[in-house]
Amino acid sequence: MSKKQKQTQTITIDDVEHKVEDLTQEQVALVNHVQDLDRKISSSQFNIDQLNVGRNAFMGMLSEAMKAEEAEES
Repeated sequence: MSKKQKQTQTITIDDVEHKVEDLTQEQVALVNHVQDLDRKISSSQFNIDQLNVGRNAFMGMLSEAMKAEEAEES
């Protein structure tokens, strides 16, 4: 049988690599909070990007509608 090597998880904080197994429970909880917040920030930025594209599309449609109305009035 082949031996499976246990892969040590590490995390880098302030350019220093730490083994997750060496962290306290409080530190692990804090790392989990930071990771969750990073995911939420990324998701929020994705939503903001979509909203900005949608807003720009509607502004373009509004601008075209205004130009069409001005052309009809002339």
